[in-house]
Amino acid sequence: MTVVVPRFASRRLADRAEAFRVVIVNGPRQSGKTTLLNLFHDARGGSFRSLDDATTLRIASDDPAGFAAYGALPRVIDEIQRGGDALVLAIKYLVDRDNSKGQFVLSGSTRFLTVPTLSESLAGRAVFVELWPFAAAERFGVSGDFCGLLFAGRDSFAGADESRWSRQDYLRLVCAGGYPEVLGIDNPTLRQGWFEGYLSTVVLRDVASFAQIQHGDLIPRLLGMLAARAGGQTVIANLAADLQLNHVTVRNYLRYLDTVFLTGSVPAWSSNLNARLVKTPKVFPTDSGLAAHLLQVDLDGLAAPGHPAAGILVETFVYAELTRLLAASDLGATLYYFRDRNRREVDFLLEKRDGRVVGIEAKAASTVGPDDFRHLRWLEDRLGDRFAGGYVLYLGRQTYPLGNRMMALPLSAMWQHQGSSE
Repeated sequence: MTVVVPRFASRRLADRAEAFRVVIVNGPRQSGKTTLLNLFHDARGGSFRSLDDATTLRIASDDPAGFAAYGALPRVIDEIQRGGDALVLAIKYLVDRDNSKGQFVLSGSTRFLTVPTLSESLAGRAVFVELWPFAAAERFGVSGDFCGLLFAGRDSFAGADESRWSRQDYLRLVCAGGYPEVLGIDNPTLRQGWFEGYLSTVVLRDVASFAQIQHGDLIPRLLGMLAARAGGQTVIANLAADLQLNHVTVRNYLRYLDTVFLTGSVPAWSSNLNARLVKTPKVFPTDSGLAAHLLQVDLDGLAAPGHPAAGILVETFVYAELTRLLAASDLGATLYYFRDRNRREVDFLLEKRDGRVVGIEAKAASTVGPDDFRHLRWLEDRLGDRFAGGYVLYLGRQTYPLGNRMMALPLSAMWQHQGSSE
């Protein structure tokens, strides 16, 4: 019997279907969108159709207006981007003539409003719910309130038990990532085959559906180069030289990877700090398991002391977790990073609408010391009361403060605030 893991996005989908005419569930292929939509349909009724089915897709393509108008409400349509702009326009036509809430729930494996072959005709009529591969908190059945606790201050983590997670446990989690199907595959060869097939499907099917690709075989290689550079600056000139492609082609390919959710960007944060700031965004693979596959490392290799990929993958994991938790949260915080020309850097910043900022450093080490907080302290000195806290996430067991608004946290604090292992 298949065990269905509750998703944080379920409540957001239900709430938004009550309030808007159209809800679009966006996220990478194989993140669980179809399961989420089926559960929604089971609970709410209506009609369900998937454009991954060849016959259904042909019907939608032949008569988009009739397809959009058919079926009980809410009309749930999976992989909407495959229906093209004609189907999107047909849905727009219907909802413009009926203000009823909850008419359509759509899903797509592309960032809907950035697909060049789809118009922006649903802009202002639809609201989006992001669904990513599992967050660790979802896998372990605990709350996803970590980001909110960061703003509440270090006392939120005071009294936490010693984490039972070992370095080996953490690295196993990092290498696993969060794609639901691959989590059930223990054999390394089969896992490799799954990721290879996944990338082939996304490139040859999803990207090819909206873009002309002359060098499709280079896109997985480009993604691997981004994985190796995760957390650093993405310099298009360097990528173009390594791939022997022109700058325009590489820039387009980077946009395509973002459109199909294989990569995500963290913008540079800036404020009046009297510093020369780096403004280039950081680009990450959106799943640490996928990144480990691209870097051709597994748990055994990563466990070697000083492995160069450990820091990259831990930072990628923290990025992915923060992205998942923020997508399911009403916290109203935006993810950034900070770097200036003097090489001061903070891996991640969360900024709320009220201007308060939290700084987060991700370390692959099993111990931390005062020096790991030096850039957080620099930021605290310049932000004053806007600085809500600085945290170093590391692969150790202890939770302890280092100053008034600073705290070292085991990585497990992201899903087990009392430090217990699952």
